[in-house]
Formats: sequence, structure tokens, C-alpha cells
Amino acid sequence: MQAMSVQQPWAFTIARGGKTVSNQDMPTAYRGPLLIHASMRVDLKACDSPLVQAAGWDPRDPLATIGAVIAVAELAHVCSAGDGSCDCGPWANPGSHHWHLTDVQALPRPIVAVGHPGLWQPKTSLTSAVTTMFTTTAALNNAT
Repeated sequence: MQAMSVQQPWAFTIARGGKTVSNQDMPTAYRGPLLIHASMRVDLKACDSPLVQAAGWDPRDPLATIGAVIAVAELAHVCSAGDGSCDCGPWANPGSHHWHLTDVQALPRPIVAVGHPGLWQPKTSLTSAVTTMFTTTAALNNAT
């Protein structure tokens, strides 16, 4: 499993708002599960973006936090920046590599963690905490 740090409100829009493309400067050969970490930086201009507002941006939502893992997604495909035939939707910025995210699952609550630029390897304790959180939530839901 890998992780990537994303500025708010973009991390929130991945976790809650249906953002399925992450715009990146570099491509990656990695495919598979990806922790979505809300970095300590906030893109203040983006908070007023129509796309972000339409995604339900709410700074009071626990997943609007910074400095924490807030979701898990599957990195399914990467569209190259130079590919002129790209039709990756409204979230895709021209000239960026589009990392396509599927099966996004928001965490029931954020897990505080230190992030890193680019793709990074989370500590085993962090991936275990995420797995335990999903397992516990599923067990509680099945018990009710």
C-alpha cells in the first residue's frame, strides 16, 4: 500500500465529493491501494471553487481536517500529461498527469499522520490502524 498527501479542500473532495482524478506533476507505475492523506497545506483559493462547493465542501466536516489520513482509494490508471486525447472530466487539469482513483472509502474518522511529498510508503502501524478502523466499523454495522 502507498499513500499520497493532498492539500485541502482537494483531499476532502476525493473522500466525500466524488473527485476521481488527482492532478500530479509526475506519472507513476504504481497501481493499487492508496491512502489519501490531507496535508498540512490548504489551497485557500480552491475553497471557493464551484467544483469544490458542488462537492459539498464543509470545513466543519471531520474529513476537512489537515495532517491526517482521511480515505483509502484504488489507484487504477494514470493518464499521461502529453496525451492530447485525454477526456478525464472536470477534475482534470490540462498538462497534468491524471491519477484515476476508484473505490474511494472515507475513513469513519481521520487518523493523524505525518505526510510526505509525492507517493510515499506509510508505516505499518498506520496501515494497520486504517484496516482496524474499517474492520471495527463493519463489525459494528453488522451487529446493528
